[in-house]
Amino acid sequence: MTGDRAMGPLARHITRAVNVSWGGHTVTVGGDAPVLVQSMTNTDTADAVATAIQVKELARAGSEIVRITVNTPEAAKEVSAIREQLDRMGVYVPLVGDFHYNGHKLLTQFPDCAQALSKYRINPGNMGGGKKRDDNFAQMIEVACLHKKPVRIGVNWGSLDHELLARMMDENSKSSQPRDAQAVMRDALVVSAVSNAQRAEELGLPGDAIILSCKVSHVQDLISVYRDLASRCDYPLHLGLTEAGMGSKGIVASTAALSVLLQEGIGDTIRISLTPEPGGDRTREVIVGQEILQTMGLRAFTPMVVACPGCGRTSSTVFQDLASQIQTYLREQMPLWKDIYPGVESMNVAVMGCVVNGPGESRHADLGISLPGTGEVPAAPVFVDGERTVTLKGDNIAQEFQAIVEQYVARRYGAALSV
Repeated sequence: MTGDRAMGPLARHITRAVNVSWGGHTVTVGGDAPVLVQSMTNTDTADAVATAIQVKELARAGSEIVRITVNTPEAAKEVSAIREQLDRMGVYVPLVGDFHYNGHKLLTQFPDCAQALSKYRINPGNMGGGKKRDDNFAQMIEVACLHKKPVRIGVNWGSLDHELLARMMDENSKSSQPRDAQAVMRDALVVSAVSNAQRAEELGLPGDAIILSCKVSHVQDLISVYRDLASRCDYPLHLGLTEAGMGSKGIVASTAALSVLLQEGIGDTIRISLTPEPGGDRTREVIVGQEILQTMGLRAFTPMVVACPGCGRTSSTVFQDLASQIQTYLREQMPLWKDIYPGVESMNVAVMGCVVNGPGESRHADLGISLPGTGEVPAAPVFVDGERTVTLKGDNIAQEFQAIVEQYVARRYGAALSV
């Protein structure tokens, strides 16, 4: 079943609403809810302290759901301790348990783990074969029903049900007009996801407790699979490349794939599966996910900074340093500002490097500064709500402009609290 629902400039594929909760705090996936950003830890879950710290970091960066690996008895034993540590820190982000191969055993042997998690992620392709697969799947669904937990049935082309794929390949080869193997594999992903969701409902899991995903690694395959999946069901859909890659490649691939689908109204929650640079920050994937949604006009998370790329007209790196400094400052302030300055996440700031586009871009922003370029008068006009208000000079332009930003935020968005 498909349809449209209004959401900002776009229309969304109609899906059921699935609530994911913990400690009286609930986030909704699907329905009329905005597209959510989620992420996953890369710590050893058996190390409860390290995992709780990383979950807190991801939540602070803006991850609205965080998934953790639950792969061993040692990891399962620590899940409730991780949840307790997060609660003590006031971090009520829902935790999702990621299960493969032995999830049916861990969820039944460690009921505290099953209860502490807000959602389970099940991969039907990693649950054995034949009757064993069916029994293991049923066992996990029974636990989800017992604890009233939603489930994401996550199909992955790296671990697709081999029996299903072999059967569909065989049927295709006998067809009068056989399709290429890649098309059959894409179809098998969708069939696996939808049929397992239907099986879960037959086992007693409510339809509004099911989320689906069909992850692949290539952009065009992902777009094709999710278009097909959206046409066949009304379950909320989790988007993401299964392995996006490292650095700019991972960011570009994720943006290319997800932007097409989101523009078509497909997708209710996203995860950007970036490979961290050596020593890199895990929260980077959260920021990329937020920026995809914000630049598309679907959500607002933090004030956006517009800055020119620089050219032969720009006389120094001052505007680059200032743009970076202001962008970092704004993002770091958001955990505090989002509570005391409602609406500040929609603010736009321009930091420009010369007179070509500088004044114009600055006037279009809520706040803007146009720094002097080569041969220009050594002065930086500041624009507030489209009006030139002051001209900064000297060595303290960065500090003075940041102070103007602080004053503007307090004056404009602090007033919302008194209304």
